[in-house]
Amino acid sequence: MKEKYQSILFATLTLGSLTPAMAQQAWMSPEVGVAWSQGYLGQGVRINMIDDFGASCDRIYGRCHGAWTTWQAQSVAPLASVITHEQGGGVVGLITASLNVFNLSYGLYSPLASSASEVALVGYAQSGRAVVVKSAGNNGIPVGAAVPSGEYRGRIDNLAVSLAGQPSAILVGALSKNGTTTSPASMASYSNVAGTSPVVQRNFLVVGVDSSALGGLAGTSFAAPIVSGYAAIVGSKFTTANAAAVANQLLNTARTDTVSGYNAATYGRGEASLTRALAPASIR
Repeated sequence: MKEKYQSILFATLTLGSLTPAMAQQAWMSPEVGVAWSQGYLGQGVRINMIDDFGASCDRIYGRCHGAWTTWQAQSVAPLASVITHEQGGGVVGLITASLNVFNLSYGLYSPLASSASEVALVGYAQSGRAVVVKSAGNNGIPVGAAVPSGEYRGRIDNLAVSLAGQPSAILVGALSKNGTTTSPASMASYSNVAGTSPVVQRNFLVVGVDSSALGGLAGTSFAAPIVSGYAAIVGSKFTTANAAAVANQLLNTARTDTVSGYNAATYGRGEASLTRALAPASIR
């Protein structure tokens, strides 16, 4: 079930401690620091990280895949309540006291019906009860296309396909860096793209994954928790907004002028912009 990640080895790991600190990281968009200065740090929002944390997990630099994705989400939204759940550990319920966000940095290549936890997650996105953020995949293909080689050759990511078009789902691709109007970003070579389906394009966002600033980490697995953190920050401003409103605020305010040669089949809605998402006085 786990989506393959990309990693580039460096002689010196630059991430240091995995203890989240409220400090602007080099891999973050500068917009994160602006949001913090305005008092929006994810407070009152719950981020559920569903990933590998157990003894047999995929390890990168000696740490579980889930440790890195969790560190990212907590670093972006330092006052959010970030809860870890072992992938395949059963259905994770919702809490009613706050906005619920789920981060899914993995793929599902068996039928959706075979996993009660993924059926529940798609249900949350379908009913608009939780923001469900899903990594797009690392095969350099359109979402929903068959994997061309490797362990899952000829199979599709049924979780991505099932989340496409749902009211509070976001599929996340990776740019090679954070884009600006003067230095637009391109899609990372490994990242899946939106493809020609308008249904997928509607739910597809991209963010920068700067492997040099992330100590060699690269992959859409590490794009998704950035967007999960953004969702928590937006939720900490718009405290009465439901999950569908928060997801759509991020999708509707994405930038197309900070990516190179924008087209919806590659970039979907465009690059997520936290500043634009936070700009209005209220959202519906």
